[in-house]
Amino acid sequence: MKALVLAFALLLAVPAAPAAPPLSPALQGELDRAVLDYESGRHDAARAAFERLARRHVPAAQFNLAVMHLRGELPHADLQRARRLLTQAAEGGFVTAQFMLGQAWESGQFGLRDIRAAIRWYRLAAEGGSVDAQVEIGTACYLGRGTPQDYAEAARWYREAAKGGDVGAQYLLASLYENGDGVERDLRLARYWYDMAAKNGDEAAPGKRAELDEKLARRPD
Repeated sequence: MKALVLAFALLLAVPAAPAAPPLSPALQGELDRAVLDYESGRHDAARAAFERLARRHVPAAQFNLAVMHLRGELPHADLQRARRLLTQAAEGGFVTAQFMLGQAWESGQFGLRDIRAAIRWYRLAAEGGSVDAQVEIGTACYLGRGTPQDYAEAARWYREAAKGGDVGAQYLLASLYENGDGVERDLRLARYWYDMAAKNGDEAAPGKRAELDEKLARRPD
């Protein structure tokens, strides 16, 4: 499962829908110390702290404890316990948990595959600012996978992800502008996004940029 990494306390600052509430200084300090324990290999101490904080409904602790279950780092690691903790963190507004739940439901990580549930969590994570989730929901809207096909909605999410620096989204948004799918056809905007994708390392983008340069050069102003 992609991105199985412990969340650091600063991830709580990422906006979500609904947003995870800020922690009190005392809880934040306890969470920071638990993360340091984990990073230092003191897994028993980290687990105990995360469990205490999870019982107090701290989304980051629920998420981190879920990841320890998924990694098999607990004496009695439990996949379904991981699912429940991850769901609690996601419902508490933790964006990373929302995205990971989307992946889990799409892949069948927890034993069942539910693309509609995956789309629901991807959408929440996308609204909370996850670039990866924005790409996923954009692709779902483009293909009509788990949600009605909607090129305009796909363009909206690809645009957000492109602005967030995702190279694939930059290329796909350029293609939408080039072909007028979900947006008004605009070769200059297509050229702009192909250029951005090229500068960020997409191998096909330089050729598309050159094609549009030729078309734009031949087109009367």
